Amino acid sequence: MAELLDVVSREKFAKRLAAAGLTPLGIVGEIRRLAVMSAPLSVPRVVANDADDDHVLACALTAQADLIVSGDKHLLGLGDNYQGIAIVTPAQAVQLIGR
Repeated sequence: MAELLDVVSREKFAKRLAAAGLTPLGIVGEIRRLAVMSAPLSVPRVVANDADDDHVLACALTAQADLIVSGDKHLLGLGDNYQGIAIVTPAQAVQLIGR
């Protein structure tokens, strides 16, 4: 959740969030309300250049997630899936959810 708050608090999202009447804290709060929290027993090294991404992958596996939604170049660089969990961009996720 801290990583998400950091990302949605970035300046590049400020205008869009303001136009939609949203705040970074509000977004994280709503996701926290809807999310099922997961704590993996171990976090193997997978992404050499970004250890934080290893936590995302470990949590997704533990939670048996259907998707990892990210704009992160390291996660997207793993290909279209990680151990059977699809890795998609936010735009791709919106398309999938719309189906």
